[in-house]
Amino acid sequence: MQTHYERIGGEEKVRQLVDRFYDLMDEDPDYYGIRKLHPRDLTASREKLFMFLSGWMGGPPLYVEAFGHPMLRARHLPFPIGVAERDQWLACMARAMAELGVENELRQELIQAFARTADHMRNVPG
Repeated sequence: MQTHYERIGGEEKVRQLVDRFYDLMDEDPDYYGIRKLHPRDLTASREKLFMFLSGWMGGPPLYVEAFGHPMLRARHLPFPIGVAERDQWLACMARAMAELGVENELRQELIQAFARTADHMRNVPG
């Protein structure tokens, strides 16, 4: 059975997904709520998300090798994340996957997995 990393197309496709995700966040005001939680320069954010998603999808554990356990919730606690931020993040990622032509079944599996993780990041009511 192939991993999500293999099914999506490996390193190149994960990199494209991350780049499109952050490009959309910069371009579309619908994602302003999450964009303002990021630094002005998204270079480090792009690289860290790429590294994280590589391992999270079943590919090379680049993030863990560089930084240790992701501790996602702890790393996101300084940022107010509620339902609106969760939903913006998920919508932005879903759109990036759709625009890149990620196969529908895989896209739905990833959206469900992203939703569980994104919901866990919530740290403010609403």
